[in-house]
Amino acid sequence: MPVKNKKGLIELFPEFQPMRIKYKDVLDFKAFYEALHEWLLENDWKDVEDKLDHWETYYGERVDRNGSKEIWILWRPVKDAKDSKYLKYYLDFNFHCLGMSKVEVVKEGQKMKIDKGEMELTIKAFIETNYVKEFNQNALLKPFLNLFQKRVYKQKLEERKKELYQETYVLQNYIKQWLKLKRYLPYEESNMFFESKAWPSHLKE
Repeated sequence: MPVKNKKGLIELFPEFQPMRIKYKDVLDFKAFYEALHEWLLENDWKDVEDKLDHWETYYGERVDRNGSKEIWILWRPVKDAKDSKYLKYYLDFNFHCLGMSKVEVVKEGQKMKIDKGEMELTIKAFIETNYVKEFNQNALLKPFLNLFQKRVYKQKLEERKKELYQETYVLQNYIKQWLKLKRYLPYEESNMFFESKAWPSHLKE
């Protein structure tokens, strides 16, 4: 969950499971990590505390006897909603990697050591309604909270939900494009500043 308490947060897809992306093959995990990190920076996502790019809240790994790793990583970036001082966006990234080990392969005409294993990335999206706290702390405004939500601010909130919904799916498309996975959404191929370093076995080189 986001770093902040869930109270006052609206989950974007409460009726569905989290957005989930699975990859089981050969890739440069560090390159994927860096590419995703840069995408968030370019799209104005920040850390909730210092407003920089320190949104990694947890990293853990366990090494098996054969040297393969199980890895857990949590990211919790935040972003100000467009044209609204009362709304913030949150993304929860949960990385879980299984059986990650270094293998020596020939890719793009070069011999290199890269990662092979299984990665699952789940993403949840939330909107924080900051105005709720302000209304509840003001005895004069508190009785008008429901009216404000249902009449005055309803359209603005729906617009921002749509904006975050679209950005989340653009992000999913970017990740799948980098991993060279099949995509079924109507988004165009983008020119990737960070070259994909994933080599799924279903694609011929």
